[in-house]
Amino acid sequence: MQIDDALKAQPHLAPWRPKIGIAPTLSDAELVALAVLSALLGFTSERRWLRHARAELSGMFPYIPGQSGYNRRLRQASGLVTHMTRMLASDTSLWSDDVWVVDSTPVECGRSRDTTQRSELAGWAEYGYCASHSRYFWGLRLHLLCTLGGLPVLFALSGAKADEREVLLGMLEAAPDVVAAHPRQTLIADRQYYGRAFEQELTERDLRLLRSARRGEPERAGAHLFKPLRQTIESINQTFKSQLDLERHGGRTPAGVIIRVLARVLALTTAIWHADKTGQPIKRSLIAYDH
Repeated sequence: MQIDDALKAQPHLAPWRPKIGIAPTLSDAELVALAVLSALLGFTSERRWLRHARAELSGMFPYIPGQSGYNRRLRQASGLVTHMTRMLASDTSLWSDDVWVVDSTPVECGRSRDTTQRSELAGWAEYGYCASHSRYFWGLRLHLLCTLGGLPVLFALSGAKADEREVLLGMLEAAPDVVAAHPRQTLIADRQYYGRAFEQELTERDLRLLRSARRGEPERAGAHLFKPLRQTIESINQTFKSQLDLERHGGRTPAGVIIRVLARVLALTTAIWHADKTGQPIKRSLIAYDH
């Protein structure tokens, strides 16, 4: 219903298609709903998901396209998915939180040497290191700016070696309306988000940075908060990885990876939005959807 209402109010959000032709049997709203359900129910194979949907969800979705048609239309709907994520997030009580946390997490895209050399992702995906889990990986990074409750506020995909500070500044620059709507916001990050020029740019955006001190630095304000809040950040990342199977996305092309990651961000946002609207005490719980 929320997607239908958004498309009626803003028809330009729908993926482009010729004005003259056969109308799709599966609506754009139903398409996005299928993608969200797939992520929430833990399906990492599109073939298995579409077979399951035909067998169990025919009452809700009378027509289920084949895998190639589903995949093609879903890639074209990335703009709609992004818009719905922002729309639902801003319609929650968590949106007004005055504290944000920022971090990045690996999105592995391959392991074999042949994959790294022949994949369409080569050049964007690259080798990187995950300090939290002490491992190297080949792929991308998902950068997340979230509330303490885990609600995604801003997000971006980058190469594994991208400077996290530059990506964060780019996210903020791309969403000036979000920054303007949250004056004097506190931003909690780890020690990789450092630098006088970087902190000055945040200050100019009316953002206050709290981070742990780097080696050789004096203790910074709010140091006693970082250990428990670090667990909060890791918990948010773990929701994406263990419950939404972020690193089992199955994407083989840039567009394929992007829409699969976006669908998972929308799935988490949808779950939080629903929990918020129904008065659930725990907003970032996916237990009700994983069976």
